Amino acid sequence: MSLDTAIFAGGCFWCMVKPFDTFPGIEKVESGYTGGHVPNPTYEEVCTGTTGHTEAVRITFDPEKISYSELVEIYWRQTDPTDAMGQFQDRGDQYRPVIFTNSPAQRKIALASKQKLQASGRFGDAEIVTTIEDAQPFYPAEDYHQDFYKKNPFRYMIEEKGGREKFIKENWAD
Repeated sequence: MSLDTAIFAGGCFWCMVKPFDTFPGIEKVESGYTGGHVPNPTYEEVCTGTTGHTEAVRITFDPEKISYSELVEIYWRQTDPTDAMGQFQDRGDQYRPVIFTNSPAQRKIALASKQKLQASGRFGDAEIVTTIEDAQPFYPAEDYHQDFYKKNPFRYMIEEKGGREKFIKENWAD
């Protein structure tokens, strides 16, 4: 079995794990930090907004069971792709929506998907502002952030009530 990885940022990484964790072919979903200029950042450092990092998830998957294209579609349905300044209650550069691509093939798929979403008119005239960037070093978050929705279900539920759940129901139900 040959595994691949995908990296997505869509606000708080706590809220980005569960949606991917349930699909066949996804071997692991890991919370972490990427896209910045500070090596091995801590959660506290990333929260300051000065490291350049964004909270993200790294997904290890079996491309024979789930395609990168399918992962991108799952990603869109977890985010507000028209909000470049964060996601829902999570504001700031460390929460910006980004698809980090690991190869020219991933970049091509992500760009085509973004163009298709823009052309769909799903968000009216609003621009799809999610950026597509080359993958940078990924630094796993501290252990207490991993599988947060399983370890802290009540706190996770509160985070989801911060606007993400409502937005998804209103904009992605179909």
